[in-house]
Amino acid sequence: MSRRPDTYPRADEAVRQARPVEEEVTHSAFRLAFHDPEFLLRPEMRGVRLMLELMKPDRLQDEAGIGSTVVVFGSARVAGPERAAAVAGADGAHAERARRQLAWYEEARRFARLVTEAGQGAGRCELVVVTGGGPGIMEAGNRGATEAGGKTIGLSIVLPREQAPNRWITPALSFQFHYFGIRKMQFLMRAKALAVFPGGFGTMDELFETLTLVQTRKIGRLPILLFHRAFWDRVVHFEVLAEEGMIDHADLDLIRFVETAEEGAAAIRDFYGGDPVSPAEESPPV
Repeated sequence: MSRRPDTYPRADEAVRQARPVEEEVTHSAFRLAFHDPEFLLRPEMRGVRLMLELMKPDRLQDEAGIGSTVVVFGSARVAGPERAAAVAGADGAHAERARRQLAWYEEARRFARLVTEAGQGAGRCELVVVTGGGPGIMEAGNRGATEAGGKTIGLSIVLPREQAPNRWITPALSFQFHYFGIRKMQFLMRAKALAVFPGGFGTMDELFETLTLVQTRKIGRLPILLFHRAFWDRVVHFEVLAEEGMIDHADLDLIRFVETAEEGAAAIRDFYGGDPVSPAEESPPV
């Protein structure tokens, strides 16, 4: 990526040239402001930290050539192949739940592989799978994309029970966030579609936030795919919201239920008239 000429000295050069605080002055006030961690971590500097957390992943994705993404949401608790195998001999209920979750995992993995094959290669870097960076469904999404030979993004966040980023994320596209709000913006800034697999509070949060943004036209409409309807019908009665006048009946059309990876990939193609990697129309900014 070409850079415009800049007549001002680079910040990294200024850091190298600056005298260390200990050399002539002992107080941290003498440090360059942008090279002073203690200053940047002060509560009053929250706005600057928010800006940095927005800009860093955005710039690095630009430099990696990321054109558009497909977001894969779902529970970190879903059992992958290794965990499912470990409980295979457990009592019937546990084993059955593990088998069900493994099927979800494998569907997410296949879906990620399909969209990666459709969007990347021959100089293109479109429909790049992005997840929350953790285990379970997130791992499945990153894994399928990597197995297809593509780039894939992980947006991890600092939590009390820290989860390391899964090993299937492209290392240069593995990001860590402190602010949930900025992380949510990053999920949607390049999104061409959302694939939402069974999940808990975090998955519901991301799903309903996106539905609200589309409903209120804060972002343009995009495919919102809910995988495995039997799960969603048990936990959310969307029709009741419409029957009680909490949403319009037309809002139910914002969601599309799918069962298989192939159905999900086809739904994205259908939404974009067969070409999901062409430039999108201008949408309201996230």
